[in-house]
Amino acid sequence: MSKHETQLVERFWKETGGTLIEEFLAVRGTRDQGRRLIDGVIIKGGPRRKMKASDAKIAGRRIVVVQAKASRLGMSVLGQALFSKELIKDFSPRSVEMVAVCTKGDARLEPLAKEYGIIVRKYPVKS
Repeated sequence: MSKHETQLVERFWKETGGTLIEEFLAVRGTRDQGRRLIDGVIIKGGPRRKMKASDAKIAGRRIVVVQAKASRLGMSVLGQALFSKELIKDFSPRSVEMVAVCTKGDARLEPLAKEYGIIVRKYPVKS
């Protein structure tokens, strides 16, 4: 995750609270599949702190998967948010919300995101 994307994830986390796990490894890479990282996983209702993925227990918890792109909302970050929800199910959370964080909106894609239950947050990037 780039510096700007980290800023976006952290800004969303500061608004929502909970426990943040950055770069959560959802799928280990093998010869037959790629490694898949989720930019941020937030455990709702958890203490406001960062946690290593190796220490996190998300089974039975309400979580938010956050994917960030330091650019205009696009199909790539929306696809990442959508598929992150499916990949995180392997960890048995109680519920999963999807969030795509970006620097600018897109009038055509935002209604589609809403249709699929993806929350879109837009923040300008600080240099």
